[in-house]
Amino acid sequence: MSPYELFIGLRYTRAKRRNHFISFISLISLLGITLGMTALITVMSVMNGFQKEIRTRILGVASHVQISNFQGNLTDWRQTVDEVIDNPLVEAAAPYVSAQGMVSFNQIVQGVIVRGILPDWEDTVADFSHMMISGELDDLRPGEFGIVIGMELARAIGAFRGDKIVLISPQGQVTPAGILPRLKQFTVMGIFEAGHFEYDSGLVLIHLADAQKLYRMENDQVSGVRLKLYDLFQAPQVVRELSSTASADTYISDWTRQHANYFRAIQIEKRMLSLILALIIAVAAFNIVSTLVMAVTDKQSDIAILRTLGASPRSIMKIFIVQGTFIGVFGTLLGVIGGILLAYNVGEVVAFIEWVFNVQFLSREVYYISTIPSDPQLTDIVTVAVVSFVLSLLATIYPSYRASKVNPAEALRYE
Repeated sequence: MSPYELFIGLRYTRAKRRNHFISFISLISLLGITLGMTALITVMSVMNGFQKEIRTRILGVASHVQISNFQGNLTDWRQTVDEVIDNPLVEAAAPYVSAQGMVSFNQIVQGVIVRGILPDWEDTVADFSHMMISGELDDLRPGEFGIVIGMELARAIGAFRGDKIVLISPQGQVTPAGILPRLKQFTVMGIFEAGHFEYDSGLVLIHLADAQKLYRMENDQVSGVRLKLYDLFQAPQVVRELSSTASADTYISDWTRQHANYFRAIQIEKRMLSLILALIIAVAAFNIVSTLVMAVTDKQSDIAILRTLGASPRSIMKIFIVQGTFIGVFGTLLGVIGGILLAYNVGEVVAFIEWVFNVQFLSREVYYISTIPSDPQLTDIVTVAVVSFVLSLLATIYPSYRASKVNPAEALRYE
């Protein structure tokens, strides 16, 4: 592209005498691209933030990888831990006992999932120590029959730390009166808040040894082994590696399978919102088409003069491509800057809006996430910028082609 083509193309983007309206439409197109990109980058960052926040809360209780047995209980779990910990992608491993049960307190009965753990080992694969709002996880000791419950469960049954609650096992015992469920009194040693209703209302923790006694398991038997990885996104790879050497009756799953529908729904929602907001950029790109079409009509005499001075149709086409591309590039640049600034400060912006209008978008009583999380990702920003630039470039093709076909004699006939 020669300097004069670039110079004339940029000159046409500024208002002069008769074309103030055309310049105004150019400004509207530029602002449309800027606002569209700002909104799209911000929404994608917020969706990433929600996904990351929910994933962190779920995996703070669940596991990256879980090893169990098709036949029932996993025997000799220490050998299993020694084998999997050799994998360079595995950070830590911990045994667990998982079973169903019911808790009873103040004549209130509620079903729960009972998880038997070793507190020191559990700290390496989960974040319960950071979730405790009362007591400590280390207060669970073998033989003392202590229990740690979720905040919502504690609220539902009205239990506090130090209260005695009854844990009912569905495994019955035969008595002269018939088959009766097994009952054991536990002391509430602590209360945790995971920030996820499913766990806060339906999960209780007891010591591994107490769980083995309650559910009649041998000392070397557990329900399975939970793994924590250095990189949680490598979970499918770890599952494939471990499955290749595991026995036929071993079942290995990862968090992407256990919560697949949940995270897939979030991803679909993110894509649909992105597609809808991308239409804003598409509308702005159509504005570029109308701007350049009007500019071509307004500049027909100028085009004719350039043609008579020796400018080729290709040069005329490049001039108007420069004009449209400048709008797209400048709007894209402003949109990227605005989107990044808003994405990194969306929490403060929302808090200011809530303060000004005295409203609350995410009430703590309704939502577990009471602040707007944001996680801007470079791939999203680059993708949005490239799409915006390509749409802007495509919008210049037809008007520029039309300008290159202007007949100098026809354009200068009435001048």
